[in-house]
Amino acid sequence: MNSFLLLFIALPVLEIFLFIKVGSKIGASNTIILIFLTAITGIYCAKLQGIKTLKSGMKNFYQNKLPAYEIISGASIAIAALLLIVPGFLTDFFGFLLLIPFTRKILFSITYKNKKNNFKDQGNTIDAEVVDKKDEL
Repeated sequence: MNSFLLLFIALPVLEIFLFIKVGSKIGASNTIILIFLTAITGIYCAKLQGIKTLKSGMKNFYQNKLPAYEIISGASIAIAALLLIVPGFLTDFFGFLLLIPFTRKILFSITYKNKKNNFKDQGNTIDAEVVDKKDEL
């Protein structure tokens, strides 16, 4: 809970800091125009990527393949769209990173490797006890 609270406080402070820095370099009106331009462009790109992912998922579904990548990709595109709607340069940066298919695959592979290593550390042995119902009656 403390990390969420820290993120909830630190992210707006960092975004305001970036607004001030960028605004001092390019001007206040240009900064505001840039914020709206990145939001509009990002939402348009998210829409296009979402439609492409949906088509790919339906294609896999019709071929009786599990569209696991498309499901995760669709969720990341939704998160990217949310990050792009929130005004700020840092959230826009991470939103655009999630929209690019190449960087999305890299992030998925890193996450998958970390999860795969966690499962290896747990071992493959399952302890169980066999209970015979006849003995209980």
